[in-house]
Amino acid sequence: MERTVPVIGLAGYSGSGKTTFLEKLIAALKGRGYRVGVIKHTSHPVEFDRPGKDTWRHARAGADVVALASPDNVAVVRKFQAAPGPEDVLPLVDGVDLIIIEGFKKGSWPKIEIIRDGVPERPVIPAEELLAVVGGPAPVEGVPFYGLEDAAAVADLIERQYLKKSCHV
Repeated sequence: MERTVPVIGLAGYSGSGKTTFLEKLIAALKGRGYRVGVIKHTSHPVEFDRPGKDTWRHARAGADVVALASPDNVAVVRKFQAAPGPEDVLPLVDGVDLIIIEGFKKGSWPKIEIIRDGVPERPVIPAEELLAVVGGPAPVEGVPFYGLEDAAAVADLIERQYLKKSCHV
């Protein structure tokens, strides 16, 4: 199935500044009127609810999907038999103009690599998958390079290459 919503990956070692940069990038894109979805990958188990609450009890009783609807949002927790890959999660995100994935280094989408000074090596992202490199110490030849404070410039790049073609803005 072909994706109609562009997907951009954000990759980098722990502590490189991915989340901080992503916050700035989301704000820059939202300021331009885009709807942004984010998928955050973690290799650690995460508890989405508080012990003892109804939805927590429903999940512990064996519900495969638990949805909690409030006046301003909906949270959905879905069980998988094995660790879900991006192909399992992407279809769950809709109603957005762009999906940004933090983590899931392997995938067929362009990636922005965050590099922090002092980190001796780059993540294993092939140069042909790189949309941009953010941070330091050195850019990858032929790939646009931005500083950690240049979220607006990265938003410009994403907008030029992926959003202006089909966005509602």
